[in-house]
Amino acid sequence: TLTLRNANRVLWTLQVLLAALFLFAGMMKLILPLTSLEGPIALPGLFVRFIGVVEVLGALGLVLPGFFRVHPQLTALAACGLVGVMTGATVLSAMGMGLLTAIFPFAVGLAALYIVYGRGVALRVTTI
Repeated sequence: TLTLRNANRVLWTLQVLLAALFLFAGMMKLILPLTSLEGPIALPGLFVRFIGVVEVLGALGLVLPGFFRVHPQLTALAACGLVGVMTGATVLSAMGMGLLTAIFPFAVGLAALYIVYGRGVALRVTTI
């Protein structure tokens, strides 16, 4: 069975991995020229930059509240926002390149959803 200590380790591992992924992806959307970010489905440049900002903020929200032990509920909220981003990425990937390419964003979204659930449960347990 998954003890509370082991569940916390799994959650932290996922949080750090997803934070690294989203920090990288978000920074690329903010730094690279928009012409190099074009995909099979055209998105407005400002929207791509907005997604980059959301990904960077989401990455920070996955780790900083727990690291500083301030407002831990923000971790679940950040993960929830990233689930939304990955839902859009899954749909766009499936529409533009087929279902096979949608597997990765879908899996990342599921990992973020697990963080939403895991950190939400942890908050309910500690506040009772």
